[in-house]
Amino acid sequence: MRGRLVTIEGLDGTGKTTLAGALAPRLRERGVRAELLREPGGVELSERVRDLVKDPALRIDPRTEALLYAAARAQLVVEALEPLLGSGTWLVLDRFLDSSLAYQGAGRELGIDAVRAVNLFGTGGLMPDRTLLLRADAATRAQRRGGRGAAPDRLEREDDAFFDRVARGYDELAAAEPGRFAVLDAGGPPQAVLAAALAALADLV
Repeated sequence: MRGRLVTIEGLDGTGKTTLAGALAPRLRERGVRAELLREPGGVELSERVRDLVKDPALRIDPRTEALLYAAARAQLVVEALEPLLGSGTWLVLDRFLDSSLAYQGAGRELGIDAVRAVNLFGTGGLMPDRTLLLRADAATRAQRRGGRGAAPDRLEREDDAFFDRVARGYDELAAAEPGRFAVLDAGGPPQAVLAAALAALADLV
C-alpha cells in the first residue's frame, strides 16, 4: 500500500519544525512506518539550493526564487518522496509546494496559479494527502523566532506587508481545499498542537 504524504505549513514561528519532529515518532508508535524530511532540502542537491535561497547576502529575483524552490522540490520528489511513498512509508514534510504558493505566489505577488503550474511540473503532480496549516498570532511568532538564537535568513527579513500577503495566501489555499487542509491553532503548548495534529490525521491512519 502506498504511503501518505503529510505536509506542515505556516508562517515562520508557528512551530512547524517542532511539530514535524514530534509527529513522525508518534506515528511510528501507532504502527505507521514514518519518516521526516524538510523543505527545501532533504537530499543533497536540494540542501545546496536551500543554502542559496536563504542566504541574506544574495539578491534573488522573485521569479528566480520561485524556480529555485521548484527545482529543489523536483529533485526531492524523484530522489526521496516517490521511492519512499511507493514503499509504503508515510512522509512528514516540513513545508512543501503550498509554501511556494503562499510565499512566492502571494507574498512575492507572482500569482498563485503561475507558481502552482511551475511546481506541479516539477513534482509530477504529487500532492499531499493532508496539509496541517499552523496559525499563531504575531506576538507568539516573534517570541519563538527570537528564541532561536540565529540571525534571520533572507526571507525572514521581509517586512510585515510581505508576511500579511503570505498569511492571506495560506488562508485562500485552505479555503479552496478544505478536504486536504486542517487548520490548527499553534499558539498553545507543543503537546496540544501535536494532539490536534494527530486528530486531524485520524481518518488516514
